[in-house]
Amino acid sequence: MLPLEIQETHDFLTYLKCLTELHKRRRKYGLILQRQPLPTMVQVSPRALMEYGPDFPPQALASWLTWRKFFYDLDNRSAQETGYLFEPILAAAIGGEPKSSRERVVRRSGDNSRGRQVDCWKVLPDGIALAYELKLRVTIAASGQGRFAEELSFAKDCRSSGAKPVLIVLDPTENNKLTELRAAFRRHGGETYIGDDAWGHLEDEAGPTMAAFIERYVRRPVGEISAFEAAIANDPTRRGLMLLDLAAKLDGTELSITLGEHERKIERDEDPSLAGDEPTDD
Repeated sequence: MLPLEIQETHDFLTYLKCLTELHKRRRKYGLILQRQPLPTMVQVSPRALMEYGPDFPPQALASWLTWRKFFYDLDNRSAQETGYLFEPILAAAIGGEPKSSRERVVRRSGDNSRGRQVDCWKVLPDGIALAYELKLRVTIAASGQGRFAEELSFAKDCRSSGAKPVLIVLDPTENNKLTELRAAFRRHGGETYIGDDAWGHLEDEAGPTMAAFIERYVRRPVGEISAFEAAIANDPTRRGLMLLDLAAKLDGTELSITLGEHERKIERDEDPSLAGDEPTDD
């Protein structure tokens, strides 16, 4: 164990590093809001086949398709930037680091020459290696069956590589895939932390300085936004959200987004290189 003064200095530097990364990603996303181009008619016009008709005049439908695709592009990039931020920050906070597949700290059981990406790799003082899988949530979407098979095999690959698998899922919503994933980790000698247990484990592992960072810059924003979804008629299986009225206006280079009584103005300067359908980490 490091002396307390050295440990506190290390935690301060980690705190500063994570805070810098957070503001860097926020700044980058602010630039995306300014520069993400509006989609062209070539991109969105085929979607008109789903809604074209007398109840939706062409001009209105063209605007609807354009706004919808624009918000979709922004959301894609927001999700991407969140992913780039979320895992390294939590890994650093709990005293570990991400490992790429090229480093092969965890090797594939069926092909020992190939490695696996690890969200957080942490070696304890007694030499036990922990391989963390960090997830905001586990969804039940049917589109990712191949990827889910990869996730299920992660714990097995960790065990065969001499590491203990640890699953962290911040969203406690139960579903069949989460149950199956949790069982796979336990079957191969791993640990699982879901919901409040996950937050508690992260903060315990982080120590007081980085636990304060997680609470202030990660848990509190997620929790405050999540609180706007509430059970209907005290039935936890039925959840709803009261949405504010939405208005969007593009006036020259100024984009105005109004939600209820709240308005946000964004000065636009489009960058054509961001026009692709798939987000890139530029």
